[in-house]
Amino acid sequence: MLQDVKRLKNSLLPGGFVSLLLLGFAFVLFFTLFLSQDDASVAQLDSRVFSLLKFTLYQAFLSTLLSLLVGLALAWSLAHQSNFKGRSLLVALFSSSLVLPTLIVVFGLISVLGRNGWVNQLSLYLFDHSFGSYLYGLTGILVAHVYLNASFASRSLLHVFESIPKEKYKLAKSLNFTAFQRFIYVEWPALRTTLLSIASTIFLLCFTSFAIVLVLGGSPAYNTLEVAIYEAVKLEFDIAMALKLALIQLVMTTLLVLFSSNFRTSVGNVRTSALYIPWSETKYVKRFQVAIIGLFSLFFILPLLAIIVDGLGAEFTRILTEPLFIKSFFTSIGLATVSSILTVLFAIFLSDTKRNFILGHRLPSNTFSKVLNTIVSFSGNLYLAVPSLIMGLGFFLLSQTYEAPIAVWSTIALLTANVLMSLPFALAILAPVMQKTGQRYDKLVFSLNLSSLQRWVYCEYPYLKSSIGYVFALSFCFSLGDLGIIALFGSDDFLTLPWYLYQLMGSYRTSDAAGVALILLAITLCVFILLPRLFRSSVAKDN
Repeated sequence: MLQDVKRLKNSLLPGGFVSLLLLGFAFVLFFTLFLSQDDASVAQLDSRVFSLLKFTLYQAFLSTLLSLLVGLALAWSLAHQSNFKGRSLLVALFSSSLVLPTLIVVFGLISVLGRNGWVNQLSLYLFDHSFGSYLYGLTGILVAHVYLNASFASRSLLHVFESIPKEKYKLAKSLNFTAFQRFIYVEWPALRTTLLSIASTIFLLCFTSFAIVLVLGGSPAYNTLEVAIYEAVKLEFDIAMALKLALIQLVMTTLLVLFSSNFRTSVGNVRTSALYIPWSETKYVKRFQVAIIGLFSLFFILPLLAIIVDGLGAEFTRILTEPLFIKSFFTSIGLATVSSILTVLFAIFLSDTKRNFILGHRLPSNTFSKVLNTIVSFSGNLYLAVPSLIMGLGFFLLSQTYEAPIAVWSTIALLTANVLMSLPFALAILAPVMQKTGQRYDKLVFSLNLSSLQRWVYCEYPYLKSSIGYVFALSFCFSLGDLGIIALFGSDDFLTLPWYLYQLMGSYRTSDAAGVALILLAITLCVFILLPRLFRSSVAKDN
């Protein structure tokens, strides 16, 4: 055992150091929150706190249920309509929902469904009737959550449809199954486990949703814990209330993460060209599936189209020379770049360490290895248990204790939040690939006594190159669009593009907001589409 550890020290130490660093950060955060609490006030759980908790759970449950129903219907339709024109483009577009800044989505939905949006304008023109401000409140929160999460669910569920053995479809066809019987006996058993995994992920995302609730909530009656923490710190400066809410949220998210720890959601691009199901649908089923695809495509594309149309009317020559825009642009790009580099490095180190505890030929597969693997995995998934607003509150309290320029605290807080936010996805993508390279090349590398650098150059990087590009793009987009911690630290001296956009929306500078939203959307889509292409690897594709 000791000889194995010594032989693998270059693989164990970097990831072990990163894991300890992350766990140390979590300890400091909890310690800071614990020391700052007032026992008397924290113990008092008044009706306001119960109302916040009740609504947070309620909207997360409804959002998850609706997202799953819509996502399942969409994935089912796309899976059985492989010849649908533009299908590959639609699936690729739905994949982008994962990285679209939530504020951009909200802006697009307001342009289409708001009081002065396209739907109301069309209704007024055709029927002289306006639907009013129905978008604000619970309706708006649910619509935005379904927009983002149903496309995420459908993208993941397409993988499941693709993995069902074609022989099962042929057997069901020979038994004259209807489409409903096929779904119940062939597809549902395969979907059931993945649905649980997706449901737990969506519930966590909706439970900790911030930007959507902040803008579309409309009134305190529709506040969630996350927004209430922000208001307690930023607007009311009621640190005791913020701590109380933060501790409740920490307990809830930790319980949710522990409950969902056995579920896994696959993350990656969908290769639709490989999808073919040997089943010709009846005329009515086909029309129903095409209608589902058409309606959701309209629902997904119109807000993006609205951002482009509204944005093109903006005065870009003035926006691009605004000092606040220039400052926020370079701050966002700089933070996103550094965050992405750190995320890729941390994910590689953690994945490298994890595989020592998983591959039996490296270290003995015993309880000790399983415990260490769990610790390393937990350190990489800290963000799921510690949402960004709670992280921000911890940094805010630290900045009150230890004096330093606010720009320094803001930069550290944003970099930490961005890296932790991207790490769970980065690990889900890189760890399986690194396990495969370990299984394939370990014996050869150990027999040739290659150094760590030689192993990386000849064995690891060619297989990881594509995944690294995807992780970098994903992390960059996450960092670019986040409105979590910056909501606590944002000011005219330190601001990012999402915070600048939020300020423009709040001050009713609609035209300028449309221009900034279009710029943010263009950067996000360009990075998400083009960057992975630069990292394409024929070696990884062939394997």
